[in-house]
Amino acid sequence: MATKHEQILDHIRNLDIGYKISVRQMAKDLKVSDGTAYRAIKDAENQGFVSTIDRVGTIRIEKKDKGNIERLTYAEVVGIVDGQVLGGRKGLHKTLNRFLIGAMKLEAMMKYVDAGGLLIVGNRDKAQEYGLQAGAAVLITGGFDTRDEVKQLADQMEMPVISTSYDTFTVAEMINRAIYDQLIKKEILHVSDILIPLEHTNYLQTTDTVSDWYHMNKTTTHSRYPVVEQDLKVHGMVTAKDIIGKDDDISIEKIMTKQPMMVNETTSVASAAHNMIWEGIECLPVISSQKKLIGIITRQDVLKAMQMIQRQPQVGETIDDTVAEQIKDVSTQVESVYQFEVMPQMTNYLGSLSYGVVTTIVTTVGRRVLNKEKKGDLVVENVTLYFLKPVQIESKLLIKPRILEMSRRYGKVDVEMYHEGVAVGKAFLIVQFIDRY
Repeated sequence: MATKHEQILDHIRNLDIGYKISVRQMAKDLKVSDGTAYRAIKDAENQGFVSTIDRVGTIRIEKKDKGNIERLTYAEVVGIVDGQVLGGRKGLHKTLNRFLIGAMKLEAMMKYVDAGGLLIVGNRDKAQEYGLQAGAAVLITGGFDTRDEVKQLADQMEMPVISTSYDTFTVAEMINRAIYDQLIKKEILHVSDILIPLEHTNYLQTTDTVSDWYHMNKTTTHSRYPVVEQDLKVHGMVTAKDIIGKDDDISIEKIMTKQPMMVNETTSVASAAHNMIWEGIECLPVISSQKKLIGIITRQDVLKAMQMIQRQPQVGETIDDTVAEQIKDVSTQVESVYQFEVMPQMTNYLGSLSYGVVTTIVTTVGRRVLNKEKKGDLVVENVTLYFLKPVQIESKLLIKPRILEMSRRYGKVDVEMYHEGVAVGKAFLIVQFIDRY
C-alpha cells in the first residue's frame, strides 16, 4: 500500500496545470499533517511538476523534459530581466514558444505574433493589447507602465504583462543567452528524462507464475519484466531465458534473477548506457528513494538518447553573433574601416540604435583591428562611449577604429562611427591580451 507521502504526490500529479497549491488546504483535504503535506509538495517541486512563483504562490506546472528544456517559463523570464509583473500573474507558470521584438508597425507585426509567444515591445499600448489578444505574453522595455485596460486584459487572458528597465536589445540578449544556457544542459541527460513511467510499464509480482509470464508476453510481445512485491519494491527481473523449460505453475519468484541491477532517476544516461552495454542488459528497472519501481529504461531508449545528445547544438547563435554578422570589413590599405547596417531588433523603444548594440559594435571592431596586429586572445577591460547620436533602423554606418597604443599586455583603441559622412558615435576601448602557454 502506498505511503501518505506517495498518495500526496499522486494527488498533486493529478491536479490541473496552473492549480494553486496550499499546504494547509492539502493537509485538510487529505487528512494529513501540515508537515507531511509540506514535505510532499517540496518533493514535487524537486521533481519538477510544482513551482513556487514569487507573489503568486505554489502552483502545478507542466514537468519539463529534455525535449523542451530550452523553453523558458514566463516566471523565469521575470527573473532573467529583473522584471515587474503588471498583470496576468496566473499565466507565469506557462512556457513561451518564441519571442518577437515588436519594432515594426502594428499591421506588419500581426502576422508574426503567435499564441504562447512573448512580444517584446516598448511603450505601445495598442501593440500590447494585440499581443495579449493573440495569446502571447508582453514584455515592456524601458521601465514603462501600461494602461489599466491592458492589465485587466492580461488577467482575463491569464497571460503576463512584464515591465523591465532594460532596453529591447539587452532584454533579447538576456533571454537568448538563457535559452542557450539551458540548451547546453541537454548534454547531461538523466534517467528521469527517458524512463518509461510506471503506468506504461509491464511488471510481474512475486506471487505470479510462469503462466502469467506467457500471458503477458503474448499481450505485450516483450520478454523481460521487473518482479515486484505488492508494495512495488523490486525483487528481481525475469526474462525468456529464465522461463525456458519451466512448468506453467512454478512461481516467478523461484526462477527470477534476484538483486538485479537498478538505477534511479538521477543516474546519468551515459552511466546507464555503459552498464547496460557492459553487462549485456536490455532493460533496467528505475526505482525511487524508497526502492519502489517507478518505471523502466530499455537499451533502445538509452542508445536513442545518446544519439540525440550528439545532434544537439551545444552552442547557439547569440545576439552578439547576430550583430557581428552585420559588421563587414571594407578596409583599405590606408585605414581600417567596417560597415554596419542597423536591423529592427537592434533598436531601443524609440526606434534608434540601442546602447547595448553600440557597445557590441565597438568591442567587435576593436577585437578585429587588434587581431590584425597581434594574434591571440584578449579581454575587454573598459569601454567608454562618450558621444552618441540617434541612429535609425536600416541606417548604414561606417566604423573607423584606430589603434592608439599597443604593448605586450594592453591595447587602446579609439572608435568612430559615421552615418552619411556625419559622426554619430565615438568610443574608447581598453583591452588586455592573454598569453597562451
